[in-house]
Order: sequence, then structure tokens, then C-alpha cells
Amino acid sequence: MDNLFDRVSEDIKTAMKAKDKVALETLRNIKKVFLEAKTAPGANDTLPDDVALKLVQKLAKQGKDAAAIYVEQGRQDLADAELAQVKVMENYLPRQMSAEELEAALKEIIAQVGAEGPKDMGKVMGVATKQLAGLAEGRAISAKVKELLG
Repeated sequence: MDNLFDRVSEDIKTAMKAKDKVALETLRNIKKVFLEAKTAPGANDTLPDDVALKLVQKLAKQGKDAAAIYVEQGRQDLADAELAQVKVMENYLPRQMSAEELEAALKEIIAQVGAEGPKDMGKVMGVATKQLAGLAEGRAISAKVKELLG
């Protein structure tokens, strides 16, 4: 498989042919962010997939956050537009863990670090955020850790 940058470039062509406005706009936005990262000082015109993935995750999170604000403001139309773009971005991200998978993984980490209560939250979060990066949102991880240690 090509790297993420090439995949997005190819998918832009596909979206143009399919006249898929949402995908096209989203992919062009992703590519713009990728190009900015590639040309940033010290990047040497390269974009490793792990860095590209983090960029897409950040964009998806921003989209979800914006959608939540739009919903609060009673603008479901704008929220739907944001979420449609997030859906396109999620094609490039690893599948998110289910609540059950997250809980099982966190119980394992809690046992691994020997956490016994809320005071050990930092220890657990340090390991969890590294091990589960890209598989679950930070917010979901910390809420579940709080619940399990509480």
C-alpha cells in the first residue's frame, strides 16, 4: 500500500470523478495539512505515516468538536456537514475500540502498573495514552480510568 499522502492524493482523483463534493473538500483539506507538514522546517519534504495519522486524527477531533458546538447552537445542518467530513477522515484512521475493548485494555494496564485507586490515575494514563494512541479518544480513556479507579 502507498503511504497515506499518496492514498489521499489518489482518493482526490476518485472523488473528483465521482463528483463527491464532501469527500473532495475533506481530502483537499487533509492534503493541504499534509503539504504544510511536509514543507515545515526540518521535515525534509517527508511525511511519515505515523505523523500523517496524527494529523488526520487531529482534524477529525476538531470536526467532532465543531459539530458538538453546532448542535448546542441548534445548527444541526452545520453539525451534519462537519460529521460528514469526519466520516471521510475516519477511512484513514485505525478502527476505534469499543467501550468493552477499552475497558478490558485499561483493566490490563491498571493491573500492569499496580494501580490501586484514584491517586494512581496519572500512572495509568501515562501508559494508557501511549498504548491506546489512535485506538480511543483521550477523553474516553480518562473517563473510563476514573471510573475503574474510583
